Amino acid sequence: MTAEVRSPRARYREQTRAEIKAAALDQLAEGGAQAVALTRIARDMGLSGPALYRYFAGRDELLDELIRDAYDDLAHAVTHARGFGARDARAVLHTLADAFLDWATAQPHRYLLIQGTPVPGHAAPPDTAERARAALGPFLTVFASGDPSDAFRPTVEEMAGWVREDDSLAAWIAEHTGLPPHDARTGTALAGAVLAWSQLHGTVSLAVSGQYGGIGPRTRTLLLAQADALADAFRLA
Repeated sequence: MTAEVRSPRARYREQTRAEIKAAALDQLAEGGAQAVALTRIARDMGLSGPALYRYFAGRDELLDELIRDAYDDLAHAVTHARGFGARDARAVLHTLADAFLDWATAQPHRYLLIQGTPVPGHAAPPDTAERARAALGPFLTVFASGDPSDAFRPTVEEMAGWVREDDSLAAWIAEHTGLPPHDARTGTALAGAVLAWSQLHGTVSLAVSGQYGGIGPRTRTLLLAQADALADAFRLA
């Protein structure tokens, strides 16, 4: 296949958009989403306001791009985590939790953009759910081989019902596990992945927002303990 040849104009546009996003990320790190201001970005880059709007229609479109990029980067960090291909499901779960934590703590402003308090007046782009699923997908693979304890059976059965009723959900699970919608293990995979994601999000969010100050726990220690508890509950090897 012949590689696409982009014109100088297209390359310049792509470069300028990247510079605008980089400036917006700096503002995000300084003061959160509320600090992202196109007028300030234009001034710092030596552009006029109308010139900048040729690259992004407005602040919402710029935030949409930052959200997409953050989800894509998180998904890449998780799916390419070192050790993800190991056979030991418990070890893989530790690897995924570590990768999630490392990504979030390295750039907490991006983590809080996608997992923190929603930006007032801004609706996330429609494809956000698909991108979030990409980051969650590896957890499906881990829990598909699980054998949930009795306490988790109602949750597993409920989620198996969701899979049978939602073709997009079934396709996503099949992509990562190879399981057809009628297979009972789809409920196990989804329940384990959602529970793992919930625990990760809760612990990491508290850590990156400084809520553990004065208590003293190491976030990684907490995450690994939670991962082990969930691995025990689903009888992962």
